[in-house]
Amino acid sequence: MAQDQMAVLKARLRQFAAVRDWEQFHSPKNLAMALVAEAGELVAHFQWLDAAQSTALHPAKRDAVAQEMADVLIYLVRLADKLEIDLWQAAAAKMDLNEQRYPADLVRGSAAKYDEF
Repeated sequence: MAQDQMAVLKARLRQFAAVRDWEQFHSPKNLAMALVAEAGELVAHFQWLDAAQSTALHPAKRDAVAQEMADVLIYLVRLADKLEIDLWQAAAAKMDLNEQRYPADLVRGSAAKYDEF
């Protein structure tokens, strides 16, 4: 998602909440809790599937997963907006850190955490 698309989504979410008088419910705490709840709904679609099954979802299941992923994104964007965090910038900074923590020549093929190698 490009930065301009993120800005459009953020503005749309602000407007959506404002016209419904939901700003009162959108504290960072509540948004974080809603985000975790939606992430739980997302993961429920994969519970008990093996790796192959999880990559070959039935179209209806894939659509349901897409809906849950959208809910997670919506709450994440809303939370970032409330906390004035630029998600695009935060993700880029995190990737810079991950590239330092996980040098490809040291971690290729390993699932070890950065402090385990």
